[in-house]
Amino acid sequence: MARVYNFSAGPAVLPEEVLKEAAEEMMDYRGCGMSVMEMSHRSKMYDDIITTAEADLRKLLSVPDNYKVLFLQGGASLQFAAVPMNLMKNKKAGYIVTGQWAKKARAEASIYGDAVELASSADKTFSYIPEVDDLPITDDMDYVYICENNTIYGTKYQNLPNTKGKDLVSDVSSCFLSEPMDVTKYGVVYGGVQKNIGPAGVVINIIREDLIREDCLEGTPTMMKWKTQADNGSMYNTPPCYGIYICGKVFKWILDMGGLEVMKERNVKKAKLLYDFLDNSRLFRGTVVKKDRSLMNVPFVTGNDELDARFVAEAKEAGLENLKGHRSVGGMRASIYNAMPLAGVEKLVAFMEDFESKNS
Repeated sequence: MARVYNFSAGPAVLPEEVLKEAAEEMMDYRGCGMSVMEMSHRSKMYDDIITTAEADLRKLLSVPDNYKVLFLQGGASLQFAAVPMNLMKNKKAGYIVTGQWAKKARAEASIYGDAVELASSADKTFSYIPEVDDLPITDDMDYVYICENNTIYGTKYQNLPNTKGKDLVSDVSSCFLSEPMDVTKYGVVYGGVQKNIGPAGVVINIIREDLIREDCLEGTPTMMKWKTQADNGSMYNTPPCYGIYICGKVFKWILDMGGLEVMKERNVKKAKLLYDFLDNSRLFRGTVVKKDRSLMNVPFVTGNDELDARFVAEAKEAGLENLKGHRSVGGMRASIYNAMPLAGVEKLVAFMEDFESKNS
């Protein structure tokens, strides 16, 4: 069967070059006679894999020496608890709520302290990013938290909030490595890799070293302490070995493509093609304020639930998979991550044009 164009929000499309290379190495990784899946994480060969992966990620993002890179488990959702456990010394932090994941992160942090809602876009179904230039941040807040790209609702911060000197913590799961970013503007950046980087099961944390301390909140499990993981090179226990191996291949793929500047150019081109069609369509419309649109996740609707369902079903028959919107909002959503080729978006737009001509 031919490969489909997979518009899933995650787990998501991976570069074909990476999949083919991994397939070739499945039974025998570089002459060692075994798969990476079977390899000891304490072996010299695996140490080379994880060390190279970290070095390539540092190169892609120009990660400064005073930031640690950790390859962890539990996905982004486990970090909803790890962030307050490791950072909430004053038992107070500020959260900007722009979607379900920021909302869930704030709810989790509320278990450990006062998670103050600094701003929210819930009043308009999270279809925009609120103003973040002058937030009610107080001196006793330990950090300010955002979800930078909102997978479900298709919004993205175009400018980071003014944190008034407080450390910024950002969940970048669905925009990770889609464009350049200045790591020094953050105290902590983390993201699940299953959108843009690799298979589900790995979360990458990039943490400024002064925020990695022993004095976490009382009761913090050993495994949840960033210091435990940092002191052991992400190998306090067996890491998600195969997932990290695939991430490393994706880092190489991005570097070979020309790095994050080139990746952004590709992503802008794909997103423009789809947004331009939506802006001129007689049947479909995007659901996000234009200035806050994501390059990665594009939600859209016809305004008719029955027609939306027919579109998703017919698109699937045409080899355009996973276009159904998140259950909380309905409609459709095209996730066009790094590995989605331009040809996939072109085929989607052509299908939408044909569907519109038949259903307007």
